[in-house]
Amino acid sequence: MKILLSLLILFQLTTYHTNAQKSKTKIAFLADVHLQDLFGELSDSEYKGILIPSTDKTVLMRSMEAQLHSTRIFNENYFAFISALEDIVSRDIHIVALPGDYSDDGQPLHIRGLQNILNKYSKKYDLQFFITTGNHDPASPFKQESGKSDFLGKEGKTQPIFSTPYIYKSKSNELPVVVSSDLAKLGYSGITKNLSNFGFTAQPKYAYWATPFSDYTSENYSYKKALKASSLEKRVYKITPKQQMYDMSYVVEVSKNVWLLAVDGDTFVPQKNGSYTGSSIGYNNVLIHKPHLVEWVKKIVEEANKRGKTLIAFSHFPMIDFNDDASAEIEALMGEEKFQLNRVPNEKVAQLFANAGLKIHVAGHMHINDTGIRTTAEDNTLINIQAPSLAAYLPGYKILTIQESSIEVETVVLNQVKHYNQLFSLYKTEWNRMQKSSEQALWDSTILETKNYKDFTAFHLKELVRLRFIPNDFPETLRKYLPELSGTTLVLLANNAAADTEEYLHRLQADLDFRQTELEKVNKSLKKINLNLNQFKNFNGMDLICDFYKIRGGDQLAFKEIGRKRLQAYSYLTDTFLLKQLNVPASKLEMQLSLFFKILKKFRNGEPSDHFLIDLKSGSVKALH
Repeated sequence: MKILLSLLILFQLTTYHTNAQKSKTKIAFLADVHLQDLFGELSDSEYKGILIPSTDKTVLMRSMEAQLHSTRIFNENYFAFISALEDIVSRDIHIVALPGDYSDDGQPLHIRGLQNILNKYSKKYDLQFFITTGNHDPASPFKQESGKSDFLGKEGKTQPIFSTPYIYKSKSNELPVVVSSDLAKLGYSGITKNLSNFGFTAQPKYAYWATPFSDYTSENYSYKKALKASSLEKRVYKITPKQQMYDMSYVVEVSKNVWLLAVDGDTFVPQKNGSYTGSSIGYNNVLIHKPHLVEWVKKIVEEANKRGKTLIAFSHFPMIDFNDDASAEIEALMGEEKFQLNRVPNEKVAQLFANAGLKIHVAGHMHINDTGIRTTAEDNTLINIQAPSLAAYLPGYKILTIQESSIEVETVVLNQVKHYNQLFSLYKTEWNRMQKSSEQALWDSTILETKNYKDFTAFHLKELVRLRFIPNDFPETLRKYLPELSGTTLVLLANNAAADTEEYLHRLQADLDFRQTELEKVNKSLKKINLNLNQFKNFNGMDLICDFYKIRGGDQLAFKEIGRKRLQAYSYLTDTFLLKQLNVPASKLEMQLSLFFKILKKFRNGEPSDHFLIDLKSGSVKALH
């Protein structure tokens, strides 16, 4: 009898555990993969790329010079994508969403490469992929001749590859143009045709699938109806009174209790010259040119609620300010055209989608890790989860574990990536050529000494800050002074009582005795709050700027990378500069430093973004440690 009772209890516990597991749905979100098929082949050219030393492999890769001026890595992210998929498989996750920009620019070469990888993991590991559009895929609504001038060629020279010989002429220090149609930009038609099996069209295995233009509900759903609604010509709206445009949005049932809503946020507006504006602005243009999406989202929300489904939306573009509400200060410091402020969604975006009933939205586009929350006057809450890119610092992806009344969000950082350094010897050839030629070797070859992929992306960011962000985004005064300042000079500037900070800085540099006296005063005040000057001696202005961008990109994930003591020093500088600004008339440098630290403070005090729990009923977010 005791044995039977024990077996019954064991059976009940096993059944409970199984049902609990079944009630959970896990979805991995891999944003901004930006896959360039390094080992792909051009279908209409004999050009194979360059040989990797000590191997029999050829590679179609971009130069290090090019990728250190770009907000994304071009080459090593190929290996990061494979590592992320392997990690997903190891976690027994079977649903994967790609919120756009999964290709370099929607070229046939890279779309075929992506298709092959997704097919392989679908068949081998039973992964289901669901994708949506990004501003790089398609980069244009219709096929467009294009190419890149910065592939790496033999002897470390740049190798242009274009879809037609008529749009680019090689420079004297470059190799002759390679011509291949595989470098054209595919439009909607080409991309959706190649990737149709990954959410874009209905599949027999889907229990429910619909578009903004389909005329059935989940009650009278059939695969036959859905397949008919999948065709491209059925998925159009009027972008002008005389012209139609595609909309590849869809909703799909990914598990018994979860619907996944893929929103096509691309908006291509025709111009008088026959071209189209790009779609990188995102939802600000959606509200103007695709208002039907808001109404459709409202309809899907109502149907999901009626059927007892948890609705998770994803698209390429953010729905909420991703700057931790520091956009006004960023504009005041850098100007309205800087720091990608044109991509910040208007507050109306969040209000409309929240009042449409949408609760959870996962986005990419910005290559950052962040969480944004908006609650409307009607008490509707929308949470926007920014998934980091695999092709930028900090490289990673999001896992959403969806339960009946809550969602657990986990951020996975890719530290170790197999083969990420496979191309380093070719970069060395590039660097050596630049050294020997009349060109200046602009990039720091120390990046080739990094020991893991995470550190590689950190070095990429460091060079990007030096070569692009400081020259392009920073105002002249801050650009002139801040990178050269030591940490100790910064703490002196924060504590000085002079109205003219620049004059005070010049005196510190000219009079060493004066500087020493000032340091002794500051050191005494620091000791009273358990700080010391050593915490300021271990960094300079350039380190501060790099950490500023690390926090902007990694949010809470970057804190442990920077370290507690340095963060304490930054907190002190922030509080002291902001307090001083209230009490002393500020010079231009001091005003800019105060704005800089105010932005940094907001970046550091955003919503939980690493590992957190969302209460679907209240809309509250709780950090999990």
